[in-house]
Amino acid sequence: MAEKDLSLEQQLAALKEENARQKKMIDALVKRVEQGGSGQVDAWGAFQHSVVLADQVREKTEELNHALHSIESTNRQLTQANQHAEQAHQRFIDAIESISDGFALYDPNRELVYSNSRFQRYWQDNAISLNTPSLTPEKIQQLARDRGLIVREVAGNRNGHTLKLQNGRWLQIKERRTSDGGVVMLYSDITQLKLAETARFEAAMAEKSRILQNMVDNLSQGVLMVSESGEVQVFNQRFLDMSGFEQSRLIGAQIEPLTEESPVTLWRIGRGGIRPPEGIRVQTLPDGRVIEVRSHAMEDQGYVNTYTDITQRYLDAKELRETEQWLRLITDNVPALIAYVGDDLHYQFTNRAYDEWYGFPRGELIGKHISVSRRSSTFEALRPYVERALDGESVVFEIEEFNASGDARYVVKSYVPNQASNGNITGLFVLNWDITERKQNAEELEQAYQTMELRVQERTAQLQTLNDQLQGEVEERRVIQERLLETKKEAERANLSKTKFLAAISHDLLQPLNAAQLYLGSLLSHRMSPSARKLVSSLAHSLEDVESLITTLVDISKLDAGVVRADKQSFPVSDLLDNIADDFSHAAEGTSVEVRYVHSSSYVYTDSQLLARIVRNLMTNALRYTPSGKILLGSRRCKEGLRIEVLDTGVGIPEDKKNEIFQEFKRLTAKQDESHTQLGLGLAIVDKIASVLGHTVTVDSVPGEGSRFSVLVPYGRPETQSIRNVESLVSDNSVVLQGTRVWVIDNDPNICRAMEELLQRWGCEVTCAGSLEELQISCDTVQSPVELLIADYHLDNGMTGLSLAKSINQQRMQKVPTVIVTANRSEELQHQARDCGYLVMHKPVSPMRLKMTMVHLLTGDQADPIPARVGASHNR
Repeated sequence: MAEKDLSLEQQLAALKEENARQKKMIDALVKRVEQGGSGQVDAWGAFQHSVVLADQVREKTEELNHALHSIESTNRQLTQANQHAEQAHQRFIDAIESISDGFALYDPNRELVYSNSRFQRYWQDNAISLNTPSLTPEKIQQLARDRGLIVREVAGNRNGHTLKLQNGRWLQIKERRTSDGGVVMLYSDITQLKLAETARFEAAMAEKSRILQNMVDNLSQGVLMVSESGEVQVFNQRFLDMSGFEQSRLIGAQIEPLTEESPVTLWRIGRGGIRPPEGIRVQTLPDGRVIEVRSHAMEDQGYVNTYTDITQRYLDAKELRETEQWLRLITDNVPALIAYVGDDLHYQFTNRAYDEWYGFPRGELIGKHISVSRRSSTFEALRPYVERALDGESVVFEIEEFNASGDARYVVKSYVPNQASNGNITGLFVLNWDITERKQNAEELEQAYQTMELRVQERTAQLQTLNDQLQGEVEERRVIQERLLETKKEAERANLSKTKFLAAISHDLLQPLNAAQLYLGSLLSHRMSPSARKLVSSLAHSLEDVESLITTLVDISKLDAGVVRADKQSFPVSDLLDNIADDFSHAAEGTSVEVRYVHSSSYVYTDSQLLARIVRNLMTNALRYTPSGKILLGSRRCKEGLRIEVLDTGVGIPEDKKNEIFQEFKRLTAKQDESHTQLGLGLAIVDKIASVLGHTVTVDSVPGEGSRFSVLVPYGRPETQSIRNVESLVSDNSVVLQGTRVWVIDNDPNICRAMEELLQRWGCEVTCAGSLEELQISCDTVQSPVELLIADYHLDNGMTGLSLAKSINQQRMQKVPTVIVTANRSEELQHQARDCGYLVMHKPVSPMRLKMTMVHLLTGDQADPIPARVGASHNR
């Protein structure tokens, strides 16, 4: 209403200003007329001009009168409007006074404009004056806080909030915006509503507490809840059983004094920070039970511990781990590729041979799809067989796959479905065999047969053509056919001769070495000076070198056939390099070559015997091609492993010969060494053994300056116990062998004498014979007491050690523990001996291994105490 009055006054002022301006214009015109009476002005024109001015003055006067009438009407309307405004204002006051809530009106600056009496009583009753100028809602609440009137504030939505006063009353404050930017606030007393709400909440909480306690008491787990201040708040009977506390002692108790007496963890696991992470801890109680303790943090900094008895699960898991370890040990030592695939075609188990064949680190395939280990085309070829196996069918088939090196190999695969008790297929057992060599041999034989047959057909066709011309050539064709058959027989005899030759080297050439090893074992048991023992040790190493030289051709054949397998283990590299350096230092004596050696304390993980063969061949090669100068044997630590290096100042190797020197029967020069038989196989064996071990051999050389050969070997872990030397091993358990009666049968008298000398040094009573007949002459093979029988496999007159041992044991009441000594390393002989319950020892026989074998047989352990190397080029 005030705004409307202001508008009318402004209009009236504008009209008055316009009236005054028009009066000034009339006065100016009249004055101009009056001053225009000079003789120069036309009288008629002046008259006309005055008439016009009079008309203009009349019009302006009428407009002014009309404006005055309008102003008078507006004033009457303004008076009436003021009366209406005063009436509306009074009604507004009556309305806000009649409401039951406190009412307050604030202008756009949030300053108090008007409030009703109920609002005023809220604050004036508590000595808060509302006459303070520029009073805002914030100032009012601040004054209430300063006097302690407000106890609690509860935030609400954007239009209001709730206050709790010190007298227990609750006020709900709601605010609304006015059209001019001000604020209207309503203060409602909701005390009764709050009291009813609180009563309902407390009843609900009591019911929830009762239900929660019932639930906690019926849990199979122990439960303990601790507040932020360390006070025990909730626990159940299961927890009391585990902790041993009385219920009365835990109610309202502090957790700290109880921790020392409880067998289970009471505090929160991981107490390091303000809010430690939740954790799990496994404890074993004094009565043997295994408890799993879990901590769960709460928002108020308290925590809840749960206690679960996992004794049975712990024992089952332990048994499962032990079973898995045995299963892993067995499968990792099986040459077949073994895996288990779930019904989702993801790997769940692979053995070591499987991972190595496909070129994956140990265990990396677990959880991955079977397609990751092979090419997409190969997997698509496998899919039909996989689907058949998942349908419950056992499938065996051949397929071409690629190994870790990318080579195409022929593999026989067997898929065996794993059927659950409900009949569902839960996975597949996978067994793979690499038959590439067998298939290639079969294909070569087939090709040779086809070639021979083709040649026969061609020759037959030629002879048939000639037969049409001359009947006399029929006899010639018969002769040619006989020659072809004879050629085929000669090829077969040559192949058989090669096989017999390799068998002869394995047996006949190793016989004297076997005797030398036995004599050396006897010699080691004698007392001798340090210098003499050093010579004996050098002799032992020399015998090993002789053995290595004799078996070189056999080794190259075995390496080509792929039957050599690495027996890797951790050992100090000095055990190997010290002996090699000492041997070659002696070998270089009397020459113009100086052999130097740098000791290393590193441990490596490899096959010590195969690595020794590599280093010895490299040293032999360096000594052979260094007429004068120096040879250095040492090692260098690298990130990838230990690099064993042989450096020389010899003739060097041309760049175009570096790859050729690793080929068989290739020599750098045609010049022969008078003291050595050079077959050109040394570096070829190095290259093949390095492939078996997975080591890298490199060569750097400058012609005329020298060469450096290196082999990179992985690091190993130090052993926890040192390996005893040969002398201590031979001297141990001597009491067990004292008085032991041993029968030795060998058709080589030298072997018999060496074995008799060695066994008598150990305190045994020895009876030696060259055959069963000689043994029967020396003693009663049926009744004479005997504790051990040692028989050579190859005897005279077609007799074998196996048949001799069977003949003796069949006549006795109790079988004699038997050891078969042989150079035959075939698996067939191993199986035959195992079926008879005999042990097999390969020549040359190590005295230490012989003694340990005898001790274990005499003490009742039929297992081989020192297992023979499978596929190795020679024994340790």
